[in-house]
Amino acid sequence: MRKPSIGDQELALLQHLDEGGQASVGEVASTFGEPRGLARSTVLTMMERLRTKGYLKRRQRKGMYRYSTATGAAEAVRSAVGSFVEKTLSGSVSPFVAWMSEHAEVSDDELAELEALVAQLQSRRKES
Repeated sequence: MRKPSIGDQELALLQHLDEGGQASVGEVASTFGEPRGLARSTVLTMMERLRTKGYLKRRQRKGMYRYSTATGAAEAVRSAVGSFVEKTLSGSVSPFVAWMSEHAEVSDDELAELEALVAQLQSRRKES
């Protein structure tokens, strides 16, 4: 079952937590929220929403909740991309690929990864 979609700010928070490991709301408010002008209450609301959506988990230690990613930021990114393709592009990746070819700078490593993904898609089509 697909997890609920998340917004840009929630994705950034999830990536922040994924990079830093476990953290309390206060720590996240300080390291993530303050540089973005977000109040502690806003950070808490975002973290609880992400927990409700299944992207974060929390454990109580010494009377304080410590939050960590439940699945990692990569799954959230895949979900966000999938939601964008389905809702905005009506399921077609062609407009996205066309945009990438015109606007995005792709490193040699990223290009190799894209080529591997295309080869994988072609292999699946031959199998079916």
